[in-house]
Amino acid sequence: MTEIEAFRRQMPPPLQARPLNLPEHFETRLPNGLGLVVVEDRRLPLISFRLAFRSGDANDPPALPGLSDMMTHLLTEGTATRSSREIAEQVERLGATLTVGSGSDFTTVAASSLSLYAEEILELLAEVTLSPSFPQNEIDLARENTKQLLIQQRAQPNFLASERLAQVMFGEHPYARVSPTPESLDALSREDFVKFRESTFIPNNAVMIIVGDVESDSIVARVEQLLGGWQPGELPDLNFPGLPKRAARAAYLVDRRGSAQSNIVIANHGITRTSRDYFPMLLMHTVLGANASSRLFMNLREEKGYTYGAYSNLDARRLAGTFRATAEVRTPVTGASLHEFFYELNRVRDEAVSDEEIKNAKSYLTGVFPIRIETQDGLTDQLVSIRMYDLPDDYLQTYRDRINAVTAEDIQRVAEKYVRPEEAAIVIVGDAAETSEQVKPYSETIELYDTEGNRK
Repeated sequence: MTEIEAFRRQMPPPLQARPLNLPEHFETRLPNGLGLVVVEDRRLPLISFRLAFRSGDANDPPALPGLSDMMTHLLTEGTATRSSREIAEQVERLGATLTVGSGSDFTTVAASSLSLYAEEILELLAEVTLSPSFPQNEIDLARENTKQLLIQQRAQPNFLASERLAQVMFGEHPYARVSPTPESLDALSREDFVKFRESTFIPNNAVMIIVGDVESDSIVARVEQLLGGWQPGELPDLNFPGLPKRAARAAYLVDRRGSAQSNIVIANHGITRTSRDYFPMLLMHTVLGANASSRLFMNLREEKGYTYGAYSNLDARRLAGTFRATAEVRTPVTGASLHEFFYELNRVRDEAVSDEEIKNAKSYLTGVFPIRIETQDGLTDQLVSIRMYDLPDDYLQTYRDRINAVTAEDIQRVAEKYVRPEEAAIVIVGDAAETSEQVKPYSETIELYDTEGNRK
């Protein structure tokens, strides 16, 4: 290796920590239970709103997967006083944004605009939340569009891997459902959307986050005018079935004939978002596979050339989570890739991470953190996560301290606890005829599925 090559491989020294400069916030609760957080940030003439509900896709009735996702999509497709087109034209006229999104644990109605139009966009946000009309023609259109999306998804190996993994890891728990079916879509009626919105969109299960160029007293008064008459309701039931126990390694092959690649996912059960092990797990994940300088990437891509990228994933939700290692590799090296994956998974359990690795991981995490909350939308999204996952009020202020407090011993402890190769689920989407023999040395149990999710 030449001196120039050696120099290029050296990581530059970390910069000094940047101050967070978090603006002060005002917090209150309306009589109907709606939480309200206002952050005055006058650096730019912009404002962001997030109305977040502690219910999401996990709250779908078992017989109607996809209900929450379709319901949220339909909120902006018509209200008691405006059509879908009129809503879109008003948003465009204001130069604003108005979107609704649903995830496993929570749903968010989001809007942003110039602060000059704060009242107008807030009124529109309140309107689509409180008085959506769910026009039948829009329901029919959304139903057919979603069916076409399902067809497209089944052609994507990443979706097939996610679907199989969710069912293996979560069993009867709602987290196992990652998409609707054509049958469940056909079963959805307008009455389902109306009742589901009424039962889940309740103020005592929600918080409004407002960040931007705004005066607290005036915006709180306006929120009270628009949302103060909203009636509270019964909180959603979170008494879901437990997760299936894993006592041995097993492989699940999704047969995608002719595939030139194998999509590999190796998973164990993980942690919830409020777990005391979250920060040690975050450091372990960063060392193992969070980015292009982590162990998995350096091994499977840089050294072996099996893939364009190999990573780990820390999926920590409200009620459960997984820890995964993933890569898309060339079909002929599927078995060799599994060998390297298990080598790295065992190594992070059995050996303490080096001082240099933990220093670089901490530098990375503490360095990117201020960037994530530098923009108005970034700060708003962080505040939503804090409220939706019931994280400590000082989470942002103490984040870097908690990262820096993690030791090599902490990392090895959580690796031993949660990275359990002998109990792992191995999901592979690829050509089963080409991969089955390659997988056998790594799992005595192999289940085969087609791309429709059926056992073969």
